[in-house]
Amino acid sequence: MKDDAISGIADIRDESDKDGMRIVVELKRGEDPQVVLNQLYNMTPLQDTFSIIMIALIDKRPQTLNLKDLLVAYRDHRKEVIRRRTRFLLEKAEAEAHILEGLLIALGHIDEVIQVIKASPNTHAANAALVERFALTPVQAQAILEMRLQRLTGLEQEKVRKDLQGLREQIAGYKAILADEAILLDIVREDCFEMKEKHADKRRTEIIVTEAEKFDIEDLIPEEEQVIVLSHAGYIKRVPLGSYRKQKRGGRGVIGAETKEGDFIEHLFIASTHDYLLFFTRKGKVHWLKVYDLPELPRTARGKSLAALEIPSEDPITSVFPVRSFDQGYLVLATERGIVKKTELAAFGNPKRGGIIAISLEEGDTLIGVAITRGQNEIVLGTEKGLSIRFPETQLRPMGRPTYGVAGIRLTEGDRVVGMVLVDPQATILTVCEKGYGKRTGFDAYRRQSRGGKGIINIKAGDRNGGVIALKAVLETDDLILITQKGIVIRTAVSGIRAMGRAAQGVRLITLEEGDQLVSVANVSGRSRRRPTSPRRPPTRPRRRTVTGTTREGMGTKGMARRAGRGMRKAGRRSGRKRASRAKEARRGDRPCPGTTSLSPLLQSPLLCLRRRCRRRDTRSAGLMGGDRGLSGVPAVPAVPASRKEAR
Repeated sequence: MKDDAISGIADIRDESDKDGMRIVVELKRGEDPQVVLNQLYNMTPLQDTFSIIMIALIDKRPQTLNLKDLLVAYRDHRKEVIRRRTRFLLEKAEAEAHILEGLLIALGHIDEVIQVIKASPNTHAANAALVERFALTPVQAQAILEMRLQRLTGLEQEKVRKDLQGLREQIAGYKAILADEAILLDIVREDCFEMKEKHADKRRTEIIVTEAEKFDIEDLIPEEEQVIVLSHAGYIKRVPLGSYRKQKRGGRGVIGAETKEGDFIEHLFIASTHDYLLFFTRKGKVHWLKVYDLPELPRTARGKSLAALEIPSEDPITSVFPVRSFDQGYLVLATERGIVKKTELAAFGNPKRGGIIAISLEEGDTLIGVAITRGQNEIVLGTEKGLSIRFPETQLRPMGRPTYGVAGIRLTEGDRVVGMVLVDPQATILTVCEKGYGKRTGFDAYRRQSRGGKGIINIKAGDRNGGVIALKAVLETDDLILITQKGIVIRTAVSGIRAMGRAAQGVRLITLEEGDQLVSVANVSGRSRRRPTSPRRPPTRPRRRTVTGTTREGMGTKGMARRAGRGMRKAGRRSGRKRASRAKEARRGDRPCPGTTSLSPLLQSPLLCLRRRCRRRDTRSAGLMGGDRGLSGVPAVPAVPASRKEAR
C-alpha cells in the first residue's frame, strides 16, 4: 500500500485480539472487491503456491505421474530401498557371525592352535595348517592369527558367545523381512512415523478440498473502457474515459495531449483494458498488444514510444483496431486505393515478434480501415471527396493473409478512401470533415450497389467543409470525441447532430483555431456513459380542480368540468404559441421586445429592454441596467401594460 502497488485500498487496520487474527482492508469508492482480493493474493503472502515435480523413474524411464501413481511409486521405491538395506545388513551380519564361529573353535582348542602356529615357518603356512587341522575357512584362520591374547580371558570368551547369538537373531530377522511383504510395509510405515516425529511441526495453513483457482493477469486488472491515443510520431498512451467531460456541439474543447513540435494526434479510439490491439502498418503487417500493457498516463501527457513496447518504428502505424477474441468471425481490410479483402480472424491469433503479414499491398497503397464481420454484413466505403459506395460482404470471398484483395470502389483522380463502416439499421452514418463540420445520414439513403462501382454522393466536400477525414456508424445515445492537429479534444453527444440528406454540407462540430484542422474522430458507446448517482425525481401530478353547481341551462357538474377543462387547455395552447412567436420575433429584431411596449418611441429600440429575463438583457445600456437615468438622461420607467391581453 505504501508503494501504491494496489491503488484500490484506502486503509488497512489490524484488529487482531486474543480470539484470533483479523485484518480489515477498506477500499476506495468504486473499487471492485474481487479485483483487490486477487491483487492481494498475487502480490502478498496471503495466498502462496509451490510447484511439485511429478516426474519419476519407472523401470529406469522418466514418466509424468498423477498423485496416486506418484504415491505408489514412492512406496515401491521405499520397499526397494529397505530390501537393499536389509540385504546389506544380512551379508554384514553373516560375515561377522562366520568370524565369531571360527574364534569359538579356536578358543575351544587354544593349546593346540598355539602349538600349530608356533610350528609353522610363516603366516601363510600357519593359515594353511589351521584350515587343514580344524576345517576352518581362510577368513576364519586369518581372524585367528590376528586375534589378540586378551581375547583368551574368560570374559572375552563369554562376550564372543553372546555376540554370536545376537548376530544369529539379527540374521533370522533380516531373512524374515526379505521373505514377508507385510513386514516390509510395516518398516515403511515405521520410517514415515519416525520422519514425522523428527521433522514435523504444527500445521499453520489449512488445506481445503476445492479446485485451485488459476489467476490470470487479467483477473488482477479491472475491465474498464479507456481512450487510446496514438500520435503520428508513434507515442501511445491510455487515458480513463472519465477524463473527458461532455460538452455541447460547437464548443472549443480541452487539451487532450501535449505533442512535441512537428507531431500530432493521428489515432484516437475507445477500447477495454482486456482487449487486444492490432497495429496495422503501412506495409501491411500487423502487431498486437494488450490494452493493459499500454501506459496509463494523464490526459495531457505525451505518451510512451511504440519502440519501447517492442513494436518496430521503421514501418509507421496507419491503423489500430481493438479485438476481444480470435475465435470466430472475419476481418475485412480496406486500403486507400479502394482495395478490400476478407480474411478469417483466426489467422491473426498467433502473432510473431516481428509481426505477421495482414495484406499484400501494391506500391504506394496503405491501410485505412479494419472491421470484424460475421460474413453477412454490408460494407460502406467513403472517400475524401465525399463519395461513398455500399455493397454486400457476400461479394468478398475469404482469402489468406498474404493476398492483395479485390476492388471495392473505383476512385477518381486525386481521390482516396478515408473510412469504412458496416451497415447497422439502428445507426446512422456520421461523416466528419477536416474543417470541423459533419452530419448524420441514415443508411437507407445509400442504395446497394455492386462492388467496384464509382459510388454516390455522401457529402458536399467543398471549401467550407474541407475534405472528409472519417466515416463512423453511430447511435443516438453515443458520444463523439474529436481531436485536432494541435491536440485540442472535445466530447459531444451524437444526439446534438441532426440527421440530414446525403447532399447536405453538415453543421459545425467544433470551432477550430486558425491553422488547425480535425485529424481523428472516435465514438463512445452509450453504455459507457456514467449514470447519474441520484435517482430522478418522479413527475408531480397536477392538482385536479372540482367544479360544482349548475348553469342556467341546467348543465350538471360533470358537463361544466369538461367544458372548463377544454377551455383552459385551448387558452393555454394559444398563450404558449403567442409567447413563442413574440420571443422568436424579438430575437430576430423584427419588433421590439414586449418589455418596452409602454415606453416612449425613443426607448423602443432593440437594444433596450426592462425585463430581467430577456435574451437581450446583456445589451442594455448602463442606465437601464441599474442607474437612475436611461438613454440621454431619460428616466427609466417600468413597463406598464395597457391591458391584460397586451401583457400576456
